[in-house]
Amino acid sequence: MSAVSHLYAARATRAFGDGFAVIILPAYLSAIGFDAVAIGLIATASLFGSALSTLAIGYLAVRYDLRNLLIASAMLMLATGLALPGVEHFAFIFVVAFVGTVNPTGGDIGVFVPLEHAMLARDVESRERTRTFARYSLIGAFAGAVGSLAAATPDLLAPLGFGKIDAMRAMFYGYAALALIGAAFYRRLPAAPPVDVDARPAPLGQSKGIVYRLAALFSLDAFAGGFVVQSLLALWLFERFGLSIAEASVFFFWTGVLSAFSYPVAAWLAGRIGLINTMVFTHIPSSICLILAAFATDLTIVLVLLLVRAALSQMDVPTRSSYVMAVVSPPERTAAASVTAVPRSLAAASSPALAGVLLTMPFSGLPLVICGTLKIAYDLLLLYSFRAVKPPEESDG
Repeated sequence: MSAVSHLYAARATRAFGDGFAVIILPAYLSAIGFDAVAIGLIATASLFGSALSTLAIGYLAVRYDLRNLLIASAMLMLATGLALPGVEHFAFIFVVAFVGTVNPTGGDIGVFVPLEHAMLARDVESRERTRTFARYSLIGAFAGAVGSLAAATPDLLAPLGFGKIDAMRAMFYGYAALALIGAAFYRRLPAAPPVDVDARPAPLGQSKGIVYRLAALFSLDAFAGGFVVQSLLALWLFERFGLSIAEASVFFFWTGVLSAFSYPVAAWLAGRIGLINTMVFTHIPSSICLILAAFATDLTIVLVLLLVRAALSQMDVPTRSSYVMAVVSPPERTAAASVTAVPRSLAAASSPALAGVLLTMPFSGLPLVICGTLKIAYDLLLLYSFRAVKPPEESDG
C-alpha cells in the first residue's frame, strides 16, 4: 500500500468510530441524566479542546515527524474511548471531552486534520490535489455513514437482555479499539527526514495574510455550523419527533452516504467552474433546506429536506481543503491547515451551548434557522473576497 492508501485507511477507521460516537454520545448522556443544556456544554468543551490541540499541532509539525504525531494522536483517541464509559460526573466528562478526540459534529475536525492534509498534499500534483482530497473525504464520509448504522447496536442488543447503558459504554470501548487500528496504519507511513534546526521554515510566512482572511471566514461558517452539530441535530430529532437511536442511525447513515458521493461530484464540478464557485453555489441551497426543515411539522418532509442538505452541504469540504493547500507554499501547509481549522473549532465551540438552550424554547427549530442564515452570509462573503484568488490549476487554465 502507498502512503496515501494508508492515510485513506486510517481516515476510514477514525470516521467509522466518529460515525457511531456522534449518535451514541448524546443518547448516552441523556440516559445517565444530562439535559440538552449540559450536552451542549460538553459539545462546546470538545470543540474548544479540538481547537487548542489543532493549533498546537500546526506549529509543532514543522519540527517533528508527521508520522509520529499521528501515532500520538491515535493514542489520545484510545485514551478518550477508555475514559468516557468510566465516568458519570459532569465535571469529569467535561474534562474528557475537552482533552480527548470525541467529535460531536459528524465532520472531520481535530488534531488529525492538519497532519493528514499536509501528508496528502505533499506528493500530489496540483491537478490531482482536489481529486485526492475528494477521495479522502468520500472514504471518510462513507465509513462514517456505516458507523452511524453501528450506533443502532444498543437497541439491537436490548431484546437479548443487554442493558442499554452498558451497551452504549461498550461502544466507547470499540471506539478505543479503532484507535489502535488507526495507529497501525500510521506506523506504516514513511518517516519524514529530520529538518535541520537552522533550516526550519517559519510555520507561516508569505501566505500569512490570505490564510488569516480565510480563517476569519471559515470561523463564521463554523460558528453557524455549531448550532446544528450532528449530536444536537440528533437530539432535536429525538425530542421533537421521538426518533429512536436505531431510526436515527439509519437516517444518519443515508446522510453520510449522500455526503460521501457528493465529494467526487464536487471535484468534477470544481474542474469546470472552480473551487470557490463550487464551495459557494452548492452551499447556499443546502442552507435554504435547513431553514425550511426548521419550520416543517411533518417528519417525512423534515427528513427529506435534511437529506437534500446532506447531499449538498459537504461539497465544500474537499474543495476547501484543496484550496487552502493550493494557495500557500509547501512548507506552510501544515500550519495553514491548522490556522484555518482552529478558528473553525473555536467558533463552532461557542455555539453548541447556546443551541442547547435554544432547543428548550417553544420554537426548537431556531438553531437551524440561525445556522442556515449565517452560512448564506458566509458564502456570499467568501465569493466576494476570493473569487479572484485562483489556485495554480485554475490560473494555468
